[in-house]
Amino acid sequence: MTDSPIALEAYETLAQAYADRIDTKPHNAYLEQPATFSLLNNIKGKKVLDAGCGPGACTEKLVNKGAEVVGIDISEKMLELAKVRVGSRATIIKADLSKPLPFLESNSFDIVFSSLVVAYIKHLEPLFQQFYRILKTSGILVFSTQHPFADFVYFQSENYFATEKVGATWKGFGEEQVYVPCFRRSLSSLLNPLIQVGFQLNCILEPLPTEDFFHADPEEFQELIKRPVFICIRATKL
Repeated sequence: MTDSPIALEAYETLAQAYADRIDTKPHNAYLEQPATFSLLNNIKGKKVLDAGCGPGACTEKLVNKGAEVVGIDISEKMLELAKVRVGSRATIIKADLSKPLPFLESNSFDIVFSSLVVAYIKHLEPLFQQFYRILKTSGILVFSTQHPFADFVYFQSENYFATEKVGATWKGFGEEQVYVPCFRRSLSSLLNPLIQVGFQLNCILEPLPTEDFFHADPEEFQELIKRPVFICIRATKL
């Protein structure tokens, strides 16, 4: 895998503001995260990889559910915040998901969990191959990303089927306004690499905002009950 971490600079800049708001920012706390976590069953005692753990918000939730968690991320500032948040309750490691993960043993994890990360990886098949390798037989992959149709509309792309580098200026994290690049792709380009490496799709969820979202932002809630923003996927290693 040869991709560079295209959003590293942005996340290094955003790290503290992101960590300060991740638990209450409606799109994350009251839309994407509840939906993604709903795809997990009882994880008590399970070994979980939090792939792209950021400041450790999901890592902490996984730990609180009784899992043994390893969190990995490319951003040193995010990792520092994650270590402060979870302390010794999880193992936090610097790693680039656009490259192989040889330090993670094959057939050693019950679950790979990844919240809003795959949009920063251009070639998904090598990443999914790594996830498949480290999962035990019948292990599960649960991840979320931007909804392909929503991105197609938002970025006003000319070709839905093209995988292309796009980006937007994020304004929802206090005073920080940072341009964050990512990759926009079609639904087939998102799902077919999973199938090609051997995963079996179990569930595709297009989440709706929760009641907490309504209380936090009633106007945006009315928009998001009519159009998708994220897509959450669960797949099993056969």
